[in-house]
Amino acid sequence: MAARQRAAMRPLDAALVRLQTMAARGVQPTRMAREVEIIVGEWLGEADADPADVKTRLDELHEQLASGVVDAEEQVSYVDPDEAAAVKQAGVTLAALVATRDAVERARHVL
Repeated sequence: MAARQRAAMRPLDAALVRLQTMAARGVQPTRMAREVEIIVGEWLGEADADPADVKTRLDELHEQLASGVVDAEEQVSYVDPDEAAAVKQAGVTLAALVATRDAVERARHVL
């Protein structure tokens, strides 16, 4: 069922869900950046791929991620500094989102 639901999603939405899931799991920033490269490769590898459409998707993805980074930065400021595990998790999530946003930015400039 989840695969069918994912197939019905717009590619941009599917990418966001994929990246958000990874960030929530605490995936390392370098792995997040590599996932962006994989997503862009998949988009460009589609049978009817148009680089202009991929660039539009990347622009939208960047906008969403930039907003997510701002939200994550705000959430980090709310974490109780005495809660070491929470501080660490918030920092890891923020770093993953920043790396993802930056990887999308690099991909936008390549296209």
